[in-house]
Amino acid sequence: MSEATVLMQGNEAVAEGAIAAGVRFYAGYPITPSSEIAEIMARRMPQVGGTFIQMEDEIASVTAIIGASMAGKKVLTATSGPGFSLMQEGLGYACMVEAPIVILDSMRYGPSTGMPTKVSQMDLMQTRWGTHGDHWIIVLSPSSVQESYHLAIRAVNLAEKYRNPVILLSDETVSHLREPIDTALPEPIIDRRLPAQKTGYQPFKTDATLVPTIANLGTGFRTTYTGLVHGESGFQTANGHVAETLVQRMRDKLFNNLDDIIRLETDHSDDADILFMSFGITARGVTEAVETLRSRGRKAGSLRFITLFPFDDDRVRQAAGPAKTIVVPELNSGQLVLLLKRVFGDTRRIVPLNKVNGDLISPAEMLTFVREENL
Repeated sequence: MSEATVLMQGNEAVAEGAIAAGVRFYAGYPITPSSEIAEIMARRMPQVGGTFIQMEDEIASVTAIIGASMAGKKVLTATSGPGFSLMQEGLGYACMVEAPIVILDSMRYGPSTGMPTKVSQMDLMQTRWGTHGDHWIIVLSPSSVQESYHLAIRAVNLAEKYRNPVILLSDETVSHLREPIDTALPEPIIDRRLPAQKTGYQPFKTDATLVPTIANLGTGFRTTYTGLVHGESGFQTANGHVAETLVQRMRDKLFNNLDDIIRLETDHSDDADILFMSFGITARGVTEAVETLRSRGRKAGSLRFITLFPFDDDRVRQAAGPAKTIVVPELNSGQLVLLLKRVFGDTRRIVPLNKVNGDLISPAEMLTFVREENL
């Protein structure tokens, strides 16, 4: 066993991964099932020369990390469904000023306060459409403690590289699992691009990357940030052409780089006649169900969404292979399945497998479902 292998809880892995990626500012408000992250960061931030602040609520938490990010810090906050709802206005502002922030949402049963200690996957659509207006979000979903560590690093890297908010979408079960993980860094750490010259600097002027450099607040550059539509100078405008150009650029800086951003994991999809599509904790049950079906002679396969958004229809169609039946197990009333029905239309049979009682979908339940539905 490697010296870098340690036993960690999912929430601990997120905290340590974020620190390894360079996070040095954490502002948050404790909420089940993410509270361990705040507890760990309260201890670890001073140890690494960072800053921890317990805020009065989640609205303050998200605005605090936006401010710290624009001042040059890599940042993180963590929450769950009710707190994530409170963060939506701040998240919209972060999208407009292109603040590189990372928010961990550990999904629990909802709506409202729901069942705080029970698992769900009910926040999927909220990560993409929770705040108003056309905006563009990167959403990553771990299914293990190891992946919680690596995706925390990747989330910070992507936020800094593309100057964009990133959501790390975990859930109660992944957050509280304990598994041995390898803490060796999976990829180089990425830092934001800084402007070279103060003269003529404009905070939203871009080059071929479509990603503006950031002049960290307090470093002598003239900067202007507003939630209103703005041009390259940062000053507000009501010019429709500028507005359209801004929104399109914020989209294109991500969609021009889907090969870098999107990660999907497939297993036996090249010859499958029945394919499971899932994300997060549910994918672990899928793995066993597919193995069992293959052992029985059934050509089963799986596709797991590691990157949930941006969502590329063509990429999903290609990854699905020849399967004519797609089973979509998820711990909600049907959110991922809506995306997949849009992608495939009537060309494939899309079958939802939903569970909304706060418990996981077991491999045995998946096998029973396939048998009873004659799939």
